[in-house]
Amino acid sequence: MKNRNTVMALMLSCPLAAAAQSSVTLYGVTDINVEYVNRVGAVPVAANGFNRGAGDKVFRMDAGGLSGSRWGLRGMEDLGAGWQASFVLESGFGSDNGALQQAGRLFGRQAFVAMRHAGIGQLSLGRQYTSIFEALANFSPTAYATQYEPVVLQAGPNFREDNTVKYTGQFGPLTARAHWSFGVGLALPQTVGVATPIGGNGEVPGQFRRDTAYGASLAYAAGPFGATLGYDQWNPTIGTSSGTLRKAVVGASYTFGPAKVMGGYRWGQNKNAADVVIQRDDFYWIGANYQLTPAVGLTLEYNYDNVRSLFGDTQVANPWQVAFIANYAFSRRTDVYLSTAYARNAGLMLESLATVYANSLSLGNSYAAANGQRSMVGVALGVRHKF
Repeated sequence: MKNRNTVMALMLSCPLAAAAQSSVTLYGVTDINVEYVNRVGAVPVAANGFNRGAGDKVFRMDAGGLSGSRWGLRGMEDLGAGWQASFVLESGFGSDNGALQQAGRLFGRQAFVAMRHAGIGQLSLGRQYTSIFEALANFSPTAYATQYEPVVLQAGPNFREDNTVKYTGQFGPLTARAHWSFGVGLALPQTVGVATPIGGNGEVPGQFRRDTAYGASLAYAAGPFGATLGYDQWNPTIGTSSGTLRKAVVGASYTFGPAKVMGGYRWGQNKNAADVVIQRDDFYWIGANYQLTPAVGLTLEYNYDNVRSLFGDTQVANPWQVAFIANYAFSRRTDVYLSTAYARNAGLMLESLATVYANSLSLGNSYAAANGQRSMVGVALGVRHKF
């Protein structure tokens, strides 16, 4: 009888032990603000005859100032012998209207499954961020703030990609990443200067290169110093063939006391299906974070884009932007913020033909400068809660 009870106790304990080695976490962010922007025009698309219009000032409620609103599920299972399986499903939504973002995808921000070994690294498959986007995250002064950060100009409109295989390895102070996408799943509409839409879903029989992408990055972090470099290439459909959008980046940061300074450079070259350069630019950024008190944080960032050529025009006025953020944390989960920016020779987020107005199309709020306008100012007051 004693042996029988012992066996039953062991059998009952097995499911509990297995359950203790796995977990699923619900998490998210809700971020919303009231914003003022001047000289706002329409995004130039075929429906309005590619006309940005006269424009005017606008007061509006905006979803996502410091962070894109989202909810997600993150799961992990310990498989033993150093192996782990995990998944991430993350959905973006507009906290102002409840609508799905990322073109209405249920899990448009991230959706992947991964296998990881502590001594080898992680291999993940699904919809994921590109290697340079993740590498630059620690070198963006605003931490990719949704509202005014020119992330499309910095990392490309394809900073999330479908059908992606990615490797991530941690080796002491070094983090290595490399990825390949069989089909990015991004299509940008025709705008002025772009004769046809750009991009597509890829995975077309007999056209292996079409809408594929790949990239790699290496990041170093030890003590107060950090640095990164990376490369990204997207081969989007342009007409009936594939073009090439290339980017190479370097970045560095240094922390001293309550301050962190950082900056970087991004080389860019885009070619159409005929292998003709349609865009060539050099993008620079520099900025700092300063923790004034345990509750008050300040951020200042400057961006400058040296446009060497854009659809044959070599006399484009170089756009630049300065942005400032002040936020007050009530707790680890809740903060309020003031975010403001001034852009010259482009709309906020440096929105222009150079970005194919991808920011405005994605966010649903135009930052396209009206016809004849050379500058734009934005101010937002908001609240963010993390769970």
